[in-house]
Amino acid sequence: MNIMSLVNALPGAAAQGLVWGIMAIGVYITFRVLDIADLTVDGTLCTGGAVCIMMMLSGQNVWVSMLAATGAGMLAGLATGIFHTFMGIPAILSGILTQLSLYSINMKIMGKANQAISVDRYDLLVSLRNVKDVPFYENTLLIVAILIVLLIAVLYWFFGTELGSSLRATGCNANMSRAQGINTNLSKVLGLMLSNGLVGLSGALLAQYQGFADVNMGRGAIVIGLAAVIIGEAVFGRIFHNFALRLLSVVLGSILYYLVLQVVIWRGIDTDLLKLLSALVVAVFLAVPFWKEKYFNKPGKKGGKVHA
Repeated sequence: MNIMSLVNALPGAAAQGLVWGIMAIGVYITFRVLDIADLTVDGTLCTGGAVCIMMMLSGQNVWVSMLAATGAGMLAGLATGIFHTFMGIPAILSGILTQLSLYSINMKIMGKANQAISVDRYDLLVSLRNVKDVPFYENTLLIVAILIVLLIAVLYWFFGTELGSSLRATGCNANMSRAQGINTNLSKVLGLMLSNGLVGLSGALLAQYQGFADVNMGRGAIVIGLAAVIIGEAVFGRIFHNFALRLLSVVLGSILYYLVLQVVIWRGIDTDLLKLLSALVVAVFLAVPFWKEKYFNKPGKKGGKVHA
């Protein structure tokens, strides 16, 4: 196996990791901040890509198209939020219902299962062809990295405001938050909208990066998002305590995930097994806290009688 083929593939894997990192931040907001397992993202990623590509094909500016993709993602999050809060449907089922609905909506947006866009004919912000041997201001890695820094700065500011703090409080303890006069339903809806807006933006960038939007491009996105969150926490959790740095750790987790994936592909492992491997990695990392508490914590620490 030629080591140079791996080295040449790494910048592309890092760029893809950065693009998916924005989606992973969205997953972090629902999974860690709100404590909700939101499955809407599998549909929202494609919605963002579909809206962006179709608007650009109709002659719209790339920034306007990406803004519309973010808005479409937020609407999907709003739908999930309404299902959950107004209709009383459990959060996980609400996400599944929205995800299922989005398949039909995405087909209608694109008119068919796949829509391609060429970097030669359209002024795309990012492209897999702009990872190496291009001026630095056109480099996909740099552009997405700057976007992520700006996003993290805005999110850090937002979660420090009264509204953002109420959203975090809702995720920590909804009953206590209600007792303090916080509208927890509004916080949940806002969190879901914010999360899916970021996923929609990630979908818009991903569609540009790969040169097409496909109706199945978001399938399994939640597993990749969770893998990025969990890898980021496992590797950087002990050194990153600030909220902004935690968001950054999620992005770094996404990059690590794709770099590892590239090594796995280079080693010749069957690519059909990649989703299975990802699911197993996520399952093991999610099980570790439970195993630690059940099997490794010393008995007698949890209380009981203290003898003089």
